[in-house]
Amino acid sequence: MSYRLYEGKEHASSYWKYRISPSDHLIQQVLNFLEKQMDQPFELAVDVGCGSGQGTLLLAKHFASVVGTDVSPAQLEMASQHAKEPNITYRQCVAEELPFADSSVDLVTAMSAFHWFDRPRFLQEAHRILKPRGCLALLNYTIDMQLSYPDCCSHTLTQVCKEFYAALQPYRSAHLGPSSIEFYREAHGSIPYPDKEWHECVWVERPMPLSSYMGLVESFSSYQALLKEDPQKATALSQDVCQRLMSIMRVTSVETEVVVAVKYFYLLACKPQEA
Repeated sequence: MSYRLYEGKEHASSYWKYRISPSDHLIQQVLNFLEKQMDQPFELAVDVGCGSGQGTLLLAKHFASVVGTDVSPAQLEMASQHAKEPNITYRQCVAEELPFADSSVDLVTAMSAFHWFDRPRFLQEAHRILKPRGCLALLNYTIDMQLSYPDCCSHTLTQVCKEFYAALQPYRSAHLGPSSIEFYREAHGSIPYPDKEWHECVWVERPMPLSSYMGLVESFSSYQALLKEDPQKATALSQDVCQRLMSIMRVTSVETEVVVAVKYFYLLACKPQEA
């Protein structure tokens, strides 16, 4: 069973504005893995569950053609507005029924999306469309981000963030369980390809205004669920956390830049020549 979230226009807009994409270093790790398997130039990459397209954009300069797919028209509209590269296109479809020919794709990616798919069906579909020696890359990050600010105790800031995440935990989709990382570990174990890799605890630091950090957390499905159930409670929680963080930092502007450390994990797998 797949799950459909993030489909409203307002949420798609905040998704584009605040959601983070993998770092250039992480994308390069994916490309390095692909380069070991097949010769360049690379022809086609498909980014499944692309949302508003931040990750899709990172692939454009490495492939002749990149296609982002998503089930949400609002997300794809937002992605199309920001796709300046002529080799990027977008298609609306479910992750389990991808509109590509058998053995036609060099790289299939899903960036912070795989946990919402019907995972066995998606993995079968990825296998179908991948060329022999083509690669699958599944990337995601955990909610336990850490905050730092100059001349300020990072532990104290991070503790406030942890309390924020804990307050949202009851509104987290039951489908996800305590952490989505288990879905990715399970996929790594179940994919029958001999050439595969698993990486976790890869920290990426991102400077951003405090307002963007707050917007990032507010774009999560758990906060959106709280917002839908009790808008006043959601807004009060967010405002309280923001004020506490500014107080610890001794600043008055929510546009003050902080450094957000994000913990990524990812799976890479190569379809065998004879599959």
